Amino acid sequence: MISTALVAIGHGFGIGAAQTAWLISVLYLASAVAQPVLGRLADVLGPRRVFLGGLVVVAASGLVGTLAPTFAWLLVSRLLLGIGTSAAYPAAMSVLRDESRRVGRSTPRPVLARLSFAALGSAAVGPTLGGLLVTAVGWRGIFAVNVPVAVIAFASALVWIPADPRRGERSGAPDAPAGDRPRAALDPLGIGLFSGVLTVLVFFLLDLSHPMWWLLAPFAVLTAALVLWQLRRAHPFIDLRMLAGNPALARTYLRHGVSYLLIYCVMYGYTQWLEEGRGFTSGHTGLLMLPMSVCALACSLLGARTKGIRAPLIVGSVLLTVGAGVLTLLGGATPLALLLLVGACFGIPQGLIGTSNQAAVQFHAPAGDIGAAAGLQRTAQYLGAITASSLIALAYGQRANDAGLHLMGMASGVLGVLLIALTVTDRALRRRV
Repeated sequence: MISTALVAIGHGFGIGAAQTAWLISVLYLASAVAQPVLGRLADVLGPRRVFLGGLVVVAASGLVGTLAPTFAWLLVSRLLLGIGTSAAYPAAMSVLRDESRRVGRSTPRPVLARLSFAALGSAAVGPTLGGLLVTAVGWRGIFAVNVPVAVIAFASALVWIPADPRRGERSGAPDAPAGDRPRAALDPLGIGLFSGVLTVLVFFLLDLSHPMWWLLAPFAVLTAALVLWQLRRAHPFIDLRMLAGNPALARTYLRHGVSYLLIYCVMYGYTQWLEEGRGFTSGHTGLLMLPMSVCALACSLLGARTKGIRAPLIVGSVLLTVGAGVLTLLGGATPLALLLLVGACFGIPQGLIGTSNQAAVQFHAPAGDIGAAAGLQRTAQYLGAITASSLIALAYGQRANDAGLHLMGMASGVLGVLLIALTVTDRALRRRV
């Protein structure tokens, strides 16, 4: 929803696109760290507990954002929202893992597709709903709506989410001592080092027009410390040995991150251009994004009906590259039909890629650590989003204009070609998942 409120928020606080980009980045920074953390907690403590706790934080974020007197308080609200919503996906994957263990069979692709459909559905209606809320009640409605949504989700979870299994059953070791594994698996120092690495990286990325090169030194030191510590741990926060021995999973993370870098450039950069470059209202911009939303929803279900994942990923990669090329042709005289087509070009791959990479993670990740593995998938996605916000800030500066959109389109086109190469050359994708 925030994508159609960025311009209104900027006008309200007298700031430009480079500053409002922090509303994107702070949420995805929090999510990039919190997803694997809460995924690990879901594996250790149980997904139902973690999901309910996350919803409490989401409700708190809505209250803070609604009442925010300054832009800094909006950043706090987005930080809380990133932490709270990070519980949903890894907890859901853990629930499916527990159910698969109970019935003795792997999770079917159509079930994974419904999970993807739910995630894409909420994201799909976001720009349209956000535009309507901004038009009707102002940008604070974007934050206020999180409170009733969290309350409804909390009540629904109490009724429908199964009770958490016992600790030994979750860890995959029924005879394991109940008190040992949770403390060992949390790895607070590893979490702190990982948070530090991402925070320094984000601060560097967000001002690429005036790079703070000195940040590369603490980034290198923190990264080295993180690697050394994780390799020494029996139960590391990020299992680097597992990733090194599982290149198919590592490539899935890389492919997912690059894909969503391109998708988020459109989700946020294109919507800002529609408002500032073409003069559309927030409500009209939300409606112009409907083709992207509808295509993403339809293709998430279509992708689940395929027997493999390679073909949907190739189609999605090609369409992302084509869509990036079209961005370089847009301007003040571009007909409405072409503006709608751009959304479809990015909506189709959003559905195909999201569902297919989700199935790849489910197939390649260790069963006992699916929550943490799913969290790392979302970390890769949010790193793509952070990089996208940096690219948007670099291209636009203080205002979204045609030149900035074209620069963003050219950079996205180069990344699209890279994504095609990563997908076509991955032999692991030729196996049916």
